[in-house]
Amino acid sequence: MLRALNAEIAGLWRARGLLAIMARRELAARHAGSVLGVFWLYAQPLLTVAAYYLVFDVVFKLRLGESAPTRAMGAYLIVGMVPWLAFTESTGRGMMSLLEAGGLLQKNPLPPALFPARSLLTSAITYLPLMLLLVAAYTPMHRGSAALLLLPLLLLMMLVIWFLLAYALAILAAALRDVVQVVGFILSIGAFLSPVLFPPAMFPQGLAWVLWLNPMTPSVLGMQSLLLAGAAPGADVWLALAAWIILLAVVLDRLVLRSREQLVDWL
Repeated sequence: MLRALNAEIAGLWRARGLLAIMARRELAARHAGSVLGVFWLYAQPLLTVAAYYLVFDVVFKLRLGESAPTRAMGAYLIVGMVPWLAFTESTGRGMMSLLEAGGLLQKNPLPPALFPARSLLTSAITYLPLMLLLVAAYTPMHRGSAALLLLPLLLLMMLVIWFLLAYALAILAAALRDVVQVVGFILSIGAFLSPVLFPPAMFPQGLAWVLWLNPMTPSVLGMQSLLLAGAAPGADVWLALAAWIILLAVVLDRLVLRSREQLVDWL
C-alpha cells in the first residue's frame, strides 16, 4: 500500500543533504543584496502580528463572545493567522515548485519530491520560530500548562499535511495549469472558511461542516486550544488531522503513480 509514495519518501530521505543545501540557497536568495538580510524573512509575519495586536487589542479593544477561548480579538487572530500564513506560503510555493524546476528536472534525474519539500522546509524555517515565540508569549495565560507537550506532535502532523498537499498540487499544476489559478483563489478566501477569523460557534450551525473541508481547521483549533486555553485539543481535532493525512497520502500515491512516466514531459 502506498508503494509509490513510500518510494518517493525514501528517495527524498536519501537526498536529504541536497535538500538542506537547496533550502539554504533559496532562503539566501530571498534576501540577497538587502541591508537587513535575514530579517526580511520574518518581517511580514512579525508586522502582521504587531498590526493585529495594535489595532484589535490596543486601539479598538474588541472582544469576542463567551464561546471563544479568549476574549481578546487580537490575541485570537494572531494564534490562527501565523499558522495560516505558513500554510499558504508553503502550499503556494510548493504548488509552483515543479513548474519552476522543469528545466532542472528535464536535465537531471532528481527526485521530484525534493522541490515541494524545499518549499515546506523554507517556510518551516521562517514560521516555526514565530510559533515558538507565540508559545512564550501566551504561556502566562495558562501558567505553562502540561498540554503544551502535545505541541510538537501537532506541528509534526501539520507539516505532514502541508507537504502532502503541496506535492499533490504541484503534480496537478504540472498536468493542468488552471490548477494554479483555482488554488490561488481558494487560498485567498480560505481564512474566511476556517476558525482563523472567528470561533466555530459563530459560523451558521447548519453549515459548520464546511469548516472541516478546510485542511487548516483542525490545525488552527489545536493551536488555539493549546496556546489560548492551555488545554489538550479534543479528539475531533486529532481525528481530523489523521483523516487529512490518510486522505492526502492516498491521493498523492495515486498521482505519483500515474504521473511517473509523464511528469517531465508536462513540465
